[in-house]
Amino acid sequence: MPDRNEWTLEVAGMTCDHCARTVDQALRRVPGVLESATRWEEGRSRVVAEAAVGTDTLAAALPKQYRIVGHRAAHAHAPRRAREGESFDLLVIGGGSAGFAAAIRAADLGATAGIVNAGTLGGTCVNVGCVPSKTLIRAAEAHHRAEHHAFAGIRVRAERPDFAAAVRQKDELVAELRQQKYADVIAAYPTVSLIEGSARFRPDGTVEVDGRPVRAGKVVLATGASPWAAPIPGLDGTLYLTSTEALALTDLPTTLIAIGGSAVGLELAQMFARLGTKVTVLEALPRLVSAEDADIGEGLAAYLRDESIEVHAGVAVRRVSGKPGEYRVEFDDHGARRTAEAEQLLVATGRRANTKGLGLEEAGIRLGKKGEVVVDEHLETTRKGVYAAGDVAGEPMFVYVAAYAGNLAAENALEGNVRKYDLSVVPRVTFTDPAVASVGLTAPQARERGVAAIESKLPLSYVPRALAARDTRGFIKLVADEKTNLLVGAHILAPEAGEMIQEAAMAIRFGIRVDEIAAMLHPYLTHAEGLKLAAQTFKKDVARLSCCAA
Repeated sequence: MPDRNEWTLEVAGMTCDHCARTVDQALRRVPGVLESATRWEEGRSRVVAEAAVGTDTLAAALPKQYRIVGHRAAHAHAPRRAREGESFDLLVIGGGSAGFAAAIRAADLGATAGIVNAGTLGGTCVNVGCVPSKTLIRAAEAHHRAEHHAFAGIRVRAERPDFAAAVRQKDELVAELRQQKYADVIAAYPTVSLIEGSARFRPDGTVEVDGRPVRAGKVVLATGASPWAAPIPGLDGTLYLTSTEALALTDLPTTLIAIGGSAVGLELAQMFARLGTKVTVLEALPRLVSAEDADIGEGLAAYLRDESIEVHAGVAVRRVSGKPGEYRVEFDDHGARRTAEAEQLLVATGRRANTKGLGLEEAGIRLGKKGEVVVDEHLETTRKGVYAAGDVAGEPMFVYVAAYAGNLAAENALEGNVRKYDLSVVPRVTFTDPAVASVGLTAPQARERGVAAIESKLPLSYVPRALAARDTRGFIKLVADEKTNLLVGAHILAPEAGEMIQEAAMAIRFGIRVDEIAAMLHPYLTHAEGLKLAAQTFKKDVARLSCCAA
């Protein structure tokens, strides 16, 4: 018999957002109901409930104006729970991407693994990070494109968005992926168990969960990271939004101030702006996305300003005050004292490792300056037999790096430090529009390392795909070693830049020369062809080439 069921209910009588919320509230009050997500436009509710909860019980819980007129069920197996006193070959602390990758690798190696998880299963990415942000970003882009395009004869109008409906759809996707990619995954591995509770190290290195010791041969720490706020006067006493709260809003703010001009702040700032919010971005460093090539930061700022987003870089925020509905931020902008006011305040100034309250230092596990766990090249901490993977070990905080690290840490813990942690080639993407994607070194960074760096920079106005799409915003910049002709860096500002960067990452990883990239066949009228053209730009003037010319 399944541990729980997932029901799709056909609900009659719903006509608006309020109806959907009312149905969800009624269903969630039923004992044994774990999740409920309702869409009034489709007349459906998705409910995850314990196996003992039947449709008659669900129907009886609804207000009389709503009724269930149909239903279908799919099993939603619960993860295996650890037994009292059970021991494990590997104990994984944290139920996100790194933790799951570690547990799966342990299972693949024939070992038993316990995942200790406090709170919602799945970690940052699926619950409050990548998945919810990117689906809302794409929704905002669809709304924006309705009126902002360059095609003659195409006349459409974007009505005021139903933000609550978009958020509900986002929540449905999050719930679906959390079940499919986390809860169901544990259930698929008989040697992996879930331990619900809060973990802490004792000084002797033993791990306890909610005060009860858990026996394990080795341990992988994978507790992730959380939003961090810069020390700004007045911020401690102010109720502001982090990215987590911003993605949970159901009412679209009329105005918003975003403090922080890196990936998270800019992605959310543009998303809200495209849905109709008046947005002001404040960045302390001289340019946006300061970790990127300088031209990218300047170019992106210009494109955001073209969308009426007020962008201020190189500012010093002096004081924050206010409450939801009436915030005030005072800042110095190149010698001028300015004030910004808004209905909501988003603080996106970075993330810090979740290491507090775990008893790490008392157990001999050293922490870095930002609270991250210090690890060696095998991801082992300063306490033998304890490893760390993912955001808890510091930068780079990307979910795909966390998954790689979790896999590697588990194998090293169980097999004896057989693999080294390699971050020599890490592509990264910022999901603005145009997007930012990069891998490897900028030209100044390469020269600092003694590389005879040369650059090519290709405006998108030379890429046929961009011309056909009538969107030539951005450029492709490649960095090569003049002596070896090897690619050492790629930096892209372009629509869908993230879909282009992997070729450059592969070239750097496997030592493919820029002349070899230029000679490779690339499909015509694709953004990927832009990499070929940028590679050709080292030696040729592409303006003097015919279509697809080699």
